[in-house]
Amino acid sequence: MRKDVIKTKIKEIVIKGKVHDVGHRLLLLSEAERLFIEKFDARNVLINGEQHLIVLVEGAEEKISRFVEFAELNYPSGASVESVEVKDYGEEVRNIDSFRQSFMVFQLTKIAQAGVGMLGKQDKTIEILESVKGDTSKMVEKQDLMLEKQDETIKTIKEESGATREVVRDEGEKTREVMKEKIVEDVEWVKEEIVGIKATLGNTRQGKGEGWG
Repeated sequence: MRKDVIKTKIKEIVIKGKVHDVGHRLLLLSEAERLFIEKFDARNVLINGEQHLIVLVEGAEEKISRFVEFAELNYPSGASVESVEVKDYGEEVRNIDSFRQSFMVFQLTKIAQAGVGMLGKQDKTIEILESVKGDTSKMVEKQDLMLEKQDETIKTIKEESGATREVVRDEGEKTREVMKEKIVEDVEWVKEEIVGIKATLGNTRQGKGEGWG
């Protein structure tokens, strides 16, 4: 009994546009694994300053056709695909497990580098915060000094106000005493004047009476 011969295909897919660092390779890797494609490779490259994603797949003809159709129609939300070119490939393609391992190592390296960068930024942020904290402390110290001076000023004003009130009260008392003494003197003078006037009037009346008689 003759066994059916499974036809295989090897394809190179070149995707152009904004295709780097958007999860494009992971998306295509997941689809290749879903289709049980055994050989897969994907590389981000720059050609004349333009982003290219070069994908190599090898497997059963039906699976490769389905994968190519997926790659032509699907891409991550962060990508902007300008063109998809599919052509035959005549070289060997590595096993999908080998690609997955190297891809994961690469991603972990990127995460580690990003972590180091974040730590550097964190150190810088802490340095800035410490600097701001120092400036804030100086501002608080200045504010405290201003408040202390304000309190001293208010205290001085109160003391001077109290002293002024004391002076005014003392001067008022003195003025009242002087006025009282003056009034008494004036009253005594008026009394004396009245007595004198009465005496004068009495003498005048007596003189006139003698003349009439």
